[in-house]
Amino acid sequence: MMAFNHTTQYARRGDLQVNGTLIFEVGGKKKGFSQIADLPDSYVVADNIEIGFGYKNPIWLFGLTY
Repeated sequence: MMAFNHTTQYARRGDLQVNGTLIFEVGGKKKGFSQIADLPDSYVVADNIEIGFGYKNPIWLFGLTY
């Protein structure tokens, strides 16, 4: 869904880079920030959570971006 209006590519660190600046690390409920801790504009996208907090967001929200 993100590729429809944005440029997406694999990130050197993290899982997905959007528009050359935003980094997303995708994982489960307990996924932390250790892999992307020092990167600006980086977020964790987690499965099995209902609401987000700070820079950790539920993966289902990405279905609403279209």
